[in-house]
Amino acid sequence: MTAVVTNKWHNVKKAFSAEPVPDILSRGCGHDRHLSSSPERGPAAGLLAMTALAVGFGMILFMFRSMYLREKFSLQLELPRPALADPMPKLLPEARLRTLFTYSEVWLFPKNQCQCETKHQGYNFQHAYRQTDLPAVNARRRAEFEHFQRREGLPRPPPLLAPPNLPFGYPVHGVEVMPLHTVPIPGLQFDGPNVPVYQVTLTASLGTLNTLVDIPDSVVQGRGQKHLTISTSDRKLLNFILQHMTYTSTVYQLHRVDVVSLKFKSSVAKFPVIIRHPVVPKLYDPGPERKLRDLVTIATKTFFRPHKLMTMLRSLREYYPDLTVIVADDSKEPLKINDSHVEYYIMPFGKGWFAGRNLAISQVTTKYVLWVDDDFLFNDKTKIEVLVDVLEKTELDVVGGSVLGNVFQFRLLLEQSENGHCLHRRSGSFRPLDGFPSCVVTSGVVNFFLAHTERLLRVGFDPRLQRVAHSEFFIDGLGSLLVGSCPDVVIGHQAHSPEVDPQLAALEKAYSKYRLNTNAQVQFKLALHYFKNYLQCST
Repeated sequence: MTAVVTNKWHNVKKAFSAEPVPDILSRGCGHDRHLSSSPERGPAAGLLAMTALAVGFGMILFMFRSMYLREKFSLQLELPRPALADPMPKLLPEARLRTLFTYSEVWLFPKNQCQCETKHQGYNFQHAYRQTDLPAVNARRRAEFEHFQRREGLPRPPPLLAPPNLPFGYPVHGVEVMPLHTVPIPGLQFDGPNVPVYQVTLTASLGTLNTLVDIPDSVVQGRGQKHLTISTSDRKLLNFILQHMTYTSTVYQLHRVDVVSLKFKSSVAKFPVIIRHPVVPKLYDPGPERKLRDLVTIATKTFFRPHKLMTMLRSLREYYPDLTVIVADDSKEPLKINDSHVEYYIMPFGKGWFAGRNLAISQVTTKYVLWVDDDFLFNDKTKIEVLVDVLEKTELDVVGGSVLGNVFQFRLLLEQSENGHCLHRRSGSFRPLDGFPSCVVTSGVVNFFLAHTERLLRVGFDPRLQRVAHSEFFIDGLGSLLVGSCPDVVIGHQAHSPEVDPQLAALEKAYSKYRLNTNAQVQFKLALHYFKNYLQCST
């Protein structure tokens, strides 16, 4: 600063040396000497010269001070130059994202199109169709998928994003109304700046808005309409009206989401109102004593194996003599079963595995149904009561046991894509079951399981799957059924030894012909996954 000021002072002196003022002053000084020796001028002339000299020096000091202050404050108040913006960091590369969001070797991260690595094990389901048929199949498949989405209310509405510093309090979740019903809207509040007149507008699309406050239409305009405006100079009155707002559903839909907006000047808040019709319950009366026979029915399907079925029934009666058993049979010859607690249903010959399951379960009238194969063996570890206790105390829909230690637990991981989903099957479970440390949560279990009858009927068994089929049921129930497994509940299995009796040996031989899937049936199953389940591949 000193160097700058000194330089400025030098410039000031240089500038004034060329100006008239210093010239006048120099002449004034000479005149002063001259006047002092001149008797005609007198004391008045000397006083005038001194005054002119003082004024000159004052002007110099004033100009110097002005330039000094300007220099000083211009340095202090100089606006900072804008710094160069730091470049934003790059996003993580895909290879790093795969390590962060991978579960059981499957990259469960949003992507435009999922893929399946099917080199070692897996299927591309579209390969079940001839290439010439695929365009027409895909057109029908897409049309049916869009119809499914409409019925399910898909795709879901996009996330609601709240702008910063909104002047409102409002509900972010939990406002739900039945179709054509009315509900209060909780939590509405204005917390914005003070203004002479407050004007707040609410807007809905699938319903109408109103307030319970008895107030003139000049304050609340649009009662019972989709657009309602509150205009008042009283802030407390505004909040009182907001606290008593209502929403009325005017469109009959089983499940829709309306988005209500709340506006003040340029600030807009939005919150969802769920329009949903509750499911009417279908309850099963367990009776006053809540006996097991009033809670559980056993269901099975048999085919060409009457001896296996009878052996299974005899083992059951050793432990549960009065449980109802429903048998669906699509053999050629009907059986005669002397058991008052067995309901026996004859089907058309060879109708199929899943058709028999549908028939048997459709006749169940108890809360739970226990599914068993016709060649199982009940023993002292087959504790049905334990499985009932699990379903009674948890949110599970299905709980499996083990067959001679085989739990057949598997997890199903789904990736959604525009042109078809990817399904990844992995063995094991997701987590322990709360409250039952020996049980786990999974996606699929062995053929020995207890289930809520109503939930099983809702998913159903595809009757087009006639022979080997099991995992297909759990794929159909993915997202609908919560499945668990309790390996400590064990059921036995009859030996696979050859039959000595010629007649039984002939039945076993005939059964074996129907036991395995043909190549045509495998291709049909793959095509079914491609079209019905909208899957493109699996691993």
